[in-house]
Amino acid sequence: MSGFRFDADDLRLDLPVPGWYPAHVQHARLRRSPSSHRMLEVVYAVAEVDPAYARLGEYFVLEGGSAFGLSRTRRRLVELYRACGIDPKPDDEISPPALIGKAVEVELGLDQWRGQPRVAVLSHRRHLDAQQTPRAGS
Repeated sequence: MSGFRFDADDLRLDLPVPGWYPAHVQHARLRRSPSSHRMLEVVYAVAEVDPAYARLGEYFVLEGGSAFGLSRTRRRLVELYRACGIDPKPDDEISPPALIGKAVEVELGLDQWRGQPRVAVLSHRRHLDAQQTPRAGS
């Protein structure tokens, strides 16, 4: 036996109350989805939530899928860029490093995955108190 035991906090399912939370982009990178499509992975450090939800990921699939799905994903990505203070133009490269460290507010909501409730990032907006310095080219 390992001698390790579950405690009461391990068994709680305290999901954050849906709403807007201050956050910053902690990590952003291009990677491949399980079905080998290119996507952008963004990880937020979220404030004012239970530590179990202080890091949340969001995935923007950039190829594969339906035209409607890709269009919706790209619009959400533009929303994230604008929330980060970056105004993308046609033909601008999607640059994950430009997002890292940017302060935003994320709207958290509840979703279902494999029959279990989970927290999801629903939307993004500019953080009003953000002290951001623009990066070159942004």
